[in-house]
Amino acid sequence: MDKRSLSIAGHRTSIALEPEFWAALELMAAQSGQTMASLIRTIDETRETANLSSAARLAVLRWYQQRAG
Repeated sequence: MDKRSLSIAGHRTSIALEPEFWAALELMAAQSGQTMASLIRTIDETRETANLSSAARLAVLRWYQQRAG
């Protein structure tokens, strides 16, 4: 588990994810022309779960499902 800190919506937060999820988020950000902070902010603003780490994992899952579908 890797824990990273970043600023989103004007406040500092930290997220703990497995390295594979961080790698997928980095790919998602790069392919969409976003920074990691911008991508996480979008995930935070649209999440349907209370936990940001879970929302990030679900965003990665959805992204891969869309690519496979």
